Amino acid sequence: MKNGAKLTDLNPSWWKETIVYQIYPRSFQDSNNDGIGDLRGLINRLDYIAELGVETLWLNPIFSSPNDDNGYDISDYRNIMDEFGTMEDFEELVREAKKRNLRILMDLVLNHSSDEHAWFHQARKSKDSPYRDYYYWKESTENGQEPNNWVSYFAPSAWEFDEQTQEYYLHIFSRKQPDLNWENPQVRQEIYDIMHFWMNKGIDGFRLDAFVLISKDLDFPDCQESDLEEGLSRFYGNGPRMHEFLQELHQEVISKYDMMTVGEGAGINSEEAILFTDPQRKELHMIYHFDHMTIDKQPGQFFLLKDFDLTTFKKIITDWDQVVQEGGWNAVFLGNHDFPRILSRFGNDGVYKKEAAKLLCILLLTQRGTPFLYYGDEIGMSNVPWESLDKFRDIYVFDGYEKHLKARGSEKEFLQNLKHTARDNGRTPMQWNTSLNAGFTDGLPWIEVNPNFEEVNVETSLSDPDSILNFYKKMIQFRKSNSILVYGDYQDLCPEHPSLFIYSRKMKDEAILVVLNMSEKTEEYSIPNTLKVEKCIISNYHGLPKKVDQILALRPWEARIYEASLVKL
Repeated sequence: MKNGAKLTDLNPSWWKETIVYQIYPRSFQDSNNDGIGDLRGLINRLDYIAELGVETLWLNPIFSSPNDDNGYDISDYRNIMDEFGTMEDFEELVREAKKRNLRILMDLVLNHSSDEHAWFHQARKSKDSPYRDYYYWKESTENGQEPNNWVSYFAPSAWEFDEQTQEYYLHIFSRKQPDLNWENPQVRQEIYDIMHFWMNKGIDGFRLDAFVLISKDLDFPDCQESDLEEGLSRFYGNGPRMHEFLQELHQEVISKYDMMTVGEGAGINSEEAILFTDPQRKELHMIYHFDHMTIDKQPGQFFLLKDFDLTTFKKIITDWDQVVQEGGWNAVFLGNHDFPRILSRFGNDGVYKKEAAKLLCILLLTQRGTPFLYYGDEIGMSNVPWESLDKFRDIYVFDGYEKHLKARGSEKEFLQNLKHTARDNGRTPMQWNTSLNAGFTDGLPWIEVNPNFEEVNVETSLSDPDSILNFYKKMIQFRKSNSILVYGDYQDLCPEHPSLFIYSRKMKDEAILVVLNMSEKTEEYSIPNTLKVEKCIISNYHGLPKKVDQILALRPWEARIYEASLVKL
């Protein structure tokens, strides 16, 4: 993609231009006071979402599920979980969303089902069951051990022994999430039929969970290190038939609709991503990558922290922008249901919380790619200060706790790290107002509300012209009215600076300069002579600078957007 290209040369598409708002339905709005968010509650909040300015909703799984992994263990792909409501509620949600020009993405789990799915019930009855080959089954080794040393996300081994048939089944996630065997064409056809079923309900696409695991090394070799990172990169992630499977999925489903697909690409690097998103290859529309989401974690240790390095963060963004430069596309995000709150993680949830939240908003909405906002970030929701393990609900926390203690780690250290690492930080109820349970429910919430809800909530934010929420609304409209932010070239202008993130977006002779100071101290930046900066048009501090100096002095967590033009030297 060359600088100066016309907009019509950039293959404009609604899924490139949309802004996605991710909702964790269990935590968004409860309508029947059972303490669990539901579809009726979501319907009641559609006006809020529409007024925010976003155009697409991504719903975490709402299918029937025993909830071993909060809905990512699906027992019936064609029905709604009882806790969330009925199919009639879902159909009403689709109708009401369309009235407000809102699209809907569903979260579809491709790699595994629940062990309570009818397929698995039949598969485990007998080795001769017609459903046996819907899953991976292996005998034990000669010495009675698991078939190999592959590890699971939620357990020490990726294999679970089944007493009835005396064989092991594979589960890369929990033992209640057996992996589907995509080598079986009947399994693939089942998935395609499920996708058609929901598309015909009027949805607009899918976020494809854990899709990188659908093709595996069928020799099932041992890992040398027996850890997840090695397993994902070598044996059960991005396997030999991956692209064949995705191209078939595209032919059978994606090509039939004007839809959006975003693949959860854990383990896929920026060099590989173009293979998945090049439109000529007919696979997926975009990859939801995780390179920037592990940079403050110890290698292979989700719950152990290391210092955040801005230069590494910036390089990752530049590397992934190259995917778009080569003709593919990216999903752009800072937080979701699998990670802590972005304000506490990448920003400052203390003295500069308002400035930092607005800076992160600017960062997210000025990148090239489709931006994904996570519910609650628009009001500055932050991590929880919990001191006790019993407040957490995530299976990953309890598995991590057992592993930590076995490695002779201390309970105190683990609990302290959870304040910064636990996925439950991003799953607490939406904070609507100052009433009981932040207006989420009149019942007992499935997970506790963050105690800061009396200060951080929608109602208070709406009445404050300078609130984080009103800033998000302004930035969303700014992005929607400036195609340069969607399609314009991206360039990092100070990649080695440890505190400043400065970049330009360019299209034809126009440019926008984004300057971010991601630190608690004042920093200076000299505008390059290749840009003629006209004026500051957006700032996260009160008031706009009245003049543009060649050297900018940026206060702690200050963010500015400047109109600019290119200078021909």
